[in-house]
Amino acid sequence: MSLFRKFFGVLGDEEENDKKQDIKSPYTPDITLPIDEQFTFNFKANGGKFIYCENLREISENFENILAENDWFECNAQCFDNRLLYLLNENKLTYNNDTNPVFFLSSCENLIADEGSILFSSNQLKHFKPNELPVNMVVFATTSQIVNSKSDGLRKIKSTHEKNYPSNITTIKYFEEVKEQDFLHYGSCHKNLYLLLLEDL
Repeated sequence: MSLFRKFFGVLGDEEENDKKQDIKSPYTPDITLPIDEQFTFNFKANGGKFIYCENLREISENFENILAENDWFECNAQCFDNRLLYLLNENKLTYNNDTNPVFFLSSCENLIADEGSILFSSNQLKHFKPNELPVNMVVFATTSQIVNSKSDGLRKIKSTHEKNYPSNITTIKYFEEVKEQDFLHYGSCHKNLYLLLLEDL
């Protein structure tokens, strides 16, 4: 009898100990994800489309893939960032005409990890509100732009633009249409958004 207890009793005790370890204590600290993983998880949960790129060549290739996927090769685009116009010129797209643009190409101020949102200012949006821009957006950002919270993003804007502090600071958080509106979504507009994220760290 003791022989069985030695073999089977020990195994049973180990299983019981494993089960006890699986039960989370309210006093155990939460395991926090690295900031880039946290952003990616929350951004995707909000409905955003995320494309990781290792270099500028991959940015160009993936931008072309987005155009092909949505059949945007013969449409008008909107872009206020001169550094990104080469992507539109490479693909022979017209941009900033008076006609209704199909998509908006832009950079951003920061990526907010804790809520998976994107922080913009007048440097990218000019005087336009998010609901005055096209529903389709392609945003270029770098991994060094990821910050933990919105307040970190505002601090970064303040330190980056000491002399010419931008106006029209806003975040876009919802990247798919919500079926049922609730008070959390009140006043917000959704965007069909692709994020081209360049590794620069």
